[in-house]
Amino acid sequence: MPHIEQQTTDKDTAFLKRALELAEIGIVRADGGPFGALIVKNDQIISEGWNTVIADNDPTAHAEMNAIRLACEKLKHFHLTGCTIYASSEPCPMCLSAAYWARADRIIFANPRFKAASIGFSDEELYLELALPIPQRKIHMRQIAVDSANDVMEKWTRSKGKVEY
Repeated sequence: MPHIEQQTTDKDTAFLKRALELAEIGIVRADGGPFGALIVKNDQIISEGWNTVIADNDPTAHAEMNAIRLACEKLKHFHLTGCTIYASSEPCPMCLSAAYWARADRIIFANPRFKAASIGFSDEELYLELALPIPQRKIHMRQIAVDSANDVMEKWTRSKGKVEY
């Protein structure tokens, strides 16, 4: 699906302001970095979150991840079709990937990633790292052939409980 530029609405601006308020909550509480996010469906806020990396000792506890987890729990589904993610800053590669996996319809953000980089939150190294061939990456990765490795994949294809996602 091609990128379609949409008109900014007053609702988009209001939801972005709420994302910025959530970022401030996280700052005041010293839970993590200055990031907030919310998920909206049919003009209703489904979930809100801020960065809790420090409070939770969890490097994945970014604002968007927290909001996605809560929204999926509330909606009782792993897809966020029909939802918009509003974020105080451009999502990092992890959060962007999660938004794609969740099949969110839109992501609207306030600060571009270069602004986050200017205060010490640079994702550029990760973007560059992901583009490298596996042998050139900083984290050592190696595939080891195991005879039964393919068995779990085949079992999944035949599983009666299989759900496509």
